[in-house]
Amino acid sequence: MPDAIGRLHWIVIDTVDPARIAPFWCALLGVQERGWFGDDYLMLTADAGAPPVAFQRVPEAKSVKNRLHVDLAVDDLDGAFAKIVALGGSAVSDILEMPGGYRWRVMADPEGNEFCIVPRDED
Repeated sequence: MPDAIGRLHWIVIDTVDPARIAPFWCALLGVQERGWFGDDYLMLTADAGAPPVAFQRVPEAKSVKNRLHVDLAVDDLDGAFAKIVALGGSAVSDILEMPGGYRWRVMADPEGNEFCIVPRDED
């Protein structure tokens, strides 16, 4: 295996309002706000074993499907769905399934950024 050029350092999500979207992601990931870097970046604390998430202020609202997204392993697909909706997220799809039984559901945060939830035992 060749040496890596780099390692994941941060996952940065574009948003028109970092302060509005951060509480959703903090509750989703079980982390806290770490603080602002300048006026346009709001950092979250790291989740054990994963790169931390940050929010970058951008002038435009999301308008098309993400070209990159994160998958979150959850203990219960239906339970996670209900909690995400209660936090202000929304469903983008019903439960999807590939041959072999791999299942997931596409969700969106309050600004429409897509992410997937997948049962932990299938990751």
